Amino acid sequence: MPWGPAVWEKAKAENKPVFLSIGYSTCHWCHVMERESFEDEKTAEILNREFIPVKVDREERPDVDRIYMTAVQAMTGQGGWPLSAWLTPEGKPFYGGTYFPPHGSYGRPGFSDVLRQIASAWKERKGEVEGWAEELSSRIRAVGESAGSAGEIKDAEKVLRTAADELAAEYDRKNGGFGGAPKFPRPSQPLFLLRRAFAEKSERLLEIVRHTGRAMAAGGIYDQVGDGFHRYAVDGGVLPGADRVERAQDAELALVVTGRIGDQGG
Repeated sequence: MPWGPAVWEKAKAENKPVFLSIGYSTCHWCHVMERESFEDEKTAEILNREFIPVKVDREERPDVDRIYMTAVQAMTGQGGWPLSAWLTPEGKPFYGGTYFPPHGSYGRPGFSDVLRQIASAWKERKGEVEGWAEELSSRIRAVGESAGSAGEIKDAEKVLRTAADELAAEYDRKNGGFGGAPKFPRPSQPLFLLRRAFAEKSERLLEIVRHTGRAMAAGGIYDQVGDGFHRYAVDGGVLPGADRVERAQDAELALVVTGRIGDQGG
């Protein structure tokens, strides 16, 4: 079903949550999830029976993508495409993620299992689910209002230290990087930790950046033939994804991968 007022009218009339899938034409895992789950008859039957399914192209509706990407990142700590989000009939997100395999793997739940669990929660604990959605919406609004205010942050150093500690807690000690597979390299993360390493004189943070750089250089995420980097890696960074990052990100990631960053303070 296309994005528009009819979505919310139908969701309210049928008392169903909305399942929103956001992707783009060259997104490899968008096509994989479509083939594995959306085109599977049993999965499609659950999806169409229990939800109002909607697909959005992020290149056509970047505004919709931005809103729900922010929500999913707030819920899970990471984002990417395909973006999968479950919304109330009022459009408020209450659960989300990115790619879901058809069956549980790589530490991710299977898509059909997620559909069944969410459908059950909506029917049996609707008020609780709506409470989650309202709480998340309030948090996102508060962040937006804080970012848009002209007021001065009273303790910027405390905020930066907390952010560094929280990011370091996501560090993959075995494979480098942050979080689990599939990993989407974001140069802002190691570069932020690099700045904090020098600001705090922290060898721990510096080693996180160094290890991440070494792992990227040695892993499948680095394009040995065409140079540059793939958009993501699976299997802990061994297997590359099909998409390539933009050239601007290539340059930033090169700072992380080369050994130079661990030996300078700027």
